[in-house]
Amino acid sequence: MQLSTLCEVANMEDIKIKFGLRVRELRIANRYSQEKFAELADLDRTYIPGIESGRRNVSLIVIEKIAKCFNISISELLKQI
Repeated sequence: MQLSTLCEVANMEDIKIKFGLRVRELRIANRYSQEKFAELADLDRTYIPGIESGRRNVSLIVIEKIAKCFNISISELLKQI
């Protein structure tokens, strides 16, 4: 694999981890369990740990659902990522 490809993969992993940490931070600040958060965001409860750990590459639709659940804009959700 070329160095540029490795860097792209590393950056993609990094942003997934940062996004997961941001979601976890907001979930905890709102005092939601993973189960309650999944219910409010209309996501499967088994999906949340994958998001928070950075293992999931979430779609724009899921990002929108998460932002709506926290009653914030998508740009606010992605702030500092």
